[in-house]
Amino acid sequence: MSLNETMSRGHSHGLVDEPVHHSRATKLTSFKVADFPLPTGREEEWRFTPMQRFNFIFDETKYTRGNLAVEVTPNEDVTYQVVPASDERLEPVLAPVDRSAAVSWEQAQEVHFIDIPRHGEVNEPIFIKVNGDALENEAQRIYVRAGQNSHAVVVLSHTGKANLNQTIEVNVADDANLTFVSLQEWDDTATHAANHRLRAGKNTKLRHIIVTLGGSLVRLSTDTEFAAERGHIEMLGLYFVDKGQHFEHRPYIAHTEPNCYSRVTYKGALQGEGAHSVWVGDCLIGERADGTDTYELNRNLVLTEGTLTDSVPNLEIENGEIEGAGHASATGRFDDEQLFYLMARGIREADARRLVVRGFFAELIAEIGIPAVETHLMELIEAELEAGGALQGAAE
Repeated sequence: MSLNETMSRGHSHGLVDEPVHHSRATKLTSFKVADFPLPTGREEEWRFTPMQRFNFIFDETKYTRGNLAVEVTPNEDVTYQVVPASDERLEPVLAPVDRSAAVSWEQAQEVHFIDIPRHGEVNEPIFIKVNGDALENEAQRIYVRAGQNSHAVVVLSHTGKANLNQTIEVNVADDANLTFVSLQEWDDTATHAANHRLRAGKNTKLRHIIVTLGGSLVRLSTDTEFAAERGHIEMLGLYFVDKGQHFEHRPYIAHTEPNCYSRVTYKGALQGEGAHSVWVGDCLIGERADGTDTYELNRNLVLTEGTLTDSVPNLEIENGEIEGAGHASATGRFDDEQLFYLMARGIREADARRLVVRGFFAELIAEIGIPAVETHLMELIEAELEAGGALQGAAE
């Protein structure tokens, strides 16, 4: 069997039955849990998720409160409040896309509200730190509103242990420029389900960055809305999956307005028995979306035997008057030629492997644009490599 057949499965390899395709444009969305049947694991959106490890998320009777600490870095130019879910300033951004997201919406009684004012030029990143101290079910909502012509960076980090079901809404007004970063650095026992919902206004530049390096099971779905023409959305993702971990990322770009631009780039590395990554990238180009320019890419680097990666890019086009559209997915091991080149110049094999992995991630990390965060991530990747055994020798 070929490398991709042994190490990867999904959209392009024919190793699983292909489901009947359903348009994302007509997929059910609702704020009511009752509108979503309890998943069995056979549905398209759940077929890769280990349901036996995830089903407790759907049990509305098992949610508690008070085990999460939330700290927001003070900033005189930004308002942070904990407000009731009924606060009229919280204009909903899209709607939940599955039952877990609807449970999060109903169970969270309050919202962490970050309000960036019109014309606000926030020079320092706004840090939101979420830390858990118990494996109890928690529901959480975070709402970020970026006013017209504002400019800011928001960094959300998750540490400790928790079973967190989370809703994140990012509402970016016309002519604003926002970078939103979500870091998952959980303990290895944590479970994290989240639905990120993003809205970009006219002439908006929105960068959404996901970094998943910790947790037992992490499942993040990101949905987008272009609210007006000439919006610009860039979605970057990075993940490093270790033994027994399941990391699942589901970005969705919906081009429904003319002359909008999007790029989706996710990169992941896997090491250790049972490490499993899932990436499902959906893109819809609607009938009104003339002049669309979009591309999505997923690349996976397999570091040891015993891992599994599912990578499924989907592109749905309802309009022929576009600038460009495409997708790509690739999974492979260490490049033997790269290793040989480095080792032939006197570099030890472990160091050569480290350099290859650093190079794989470095370009993506450099795009974050926050030096302290970039340095921190490279240090974490080094630690993952040391702990996981990928530096000890090539897989046979």
